[in-house]
Amino acid sequence: MSAATKEIKKVTTLTLSKMKANGEKISMLTAYDFSFAGIFDHAGIDVILVGDSASNVMAGHETTLPITLDQMIYHAASVIRGISRCLVVVDLPFGSYQSNPKIALASAIRIMKETGAHAIKLEGGEEVLDSIKSIVTAGVPVMGHLGLTPQSIYKFGTYNVRAKEEEEASKLKKDALLLQEAGCFGIVLEKIPATLAKEVSESLIIPTIGIGAGKYCDGQVLVMHDMLGINTEFKPRFLRQYLNMHEQVTTAVQQYISDVKQKDFPNDNEQY
Repeated sequence: MSAATKEIKKVTTLTLSKMKANGEKISMLTAYDFSFAGIFDHAGIDVILVGDSASNVMAGHETTLPITLDQMIYHAASVIRGISRCLVVVDLPFGSYQSNPKIALASAIRIMKETGAHAIKLEGGEEVLDSIKSIVTAGVPVMGHLGLTPQSIYKFGTYNVRAKEEEEASKLKKDALLLQEAGCFGIVLEKIPATLAKEVSESLIIPTIGIGAGKYCDGQVLVMHDMLGINTEFKPRFLRQYLNMHEQVTTAVQQYISDVKQKDFPNDNEQY
């Protein structure tokens, strides 16, 4: 268990701020259901992100775009029922905040009221400032997301590293400060050069959470299916795989099938 987070029972946005101030890194993983959320919370994770990556890893879509607000609420409510300590942040899905601040606020309020989650996350910089201000003013904590923003994948046309050129890097640095001024409690930096992430992190009072953004961010996040080796297709440079669950589960299922076929399961001790 981390030093700063031992002080209080529940991890809050204030906890994350203290962790940055104390130089303590923040651990964050995605989760989408009751069971894994409970495991991660018990293990001591600081933050769970109910990511719109559920569109990919749970529903099998090619992008994050198809997932709906109702589906995000379902996943977030399931996660909340599994945790007792960590901070839970929920992605606002594509189409639920971009068009105008009133829709953005209504979407955020639905998530908070119907799931019991602690904060929301949305993608973008200056172009979504009005939505962020509207949500923060209503008392809902907001986490920003800059760099590679998957909801804009068709605009980018690629999942390659963002902000390698000076013009985009300058915009990202400006956007990060604008998000902080608008009231965001933290910012995810995705797939940008480590030197840029370092510069941004050092320029902000609020913590940065990196994914493919190097070691200088104030914390790190990974998608659970990638980190646990459930998804074996996705192998970017930034991913460290801690288990090979795909192989382990396959072996277990094959053994179960064999035991059933050979009439070994159930045995005398496994029946009433």
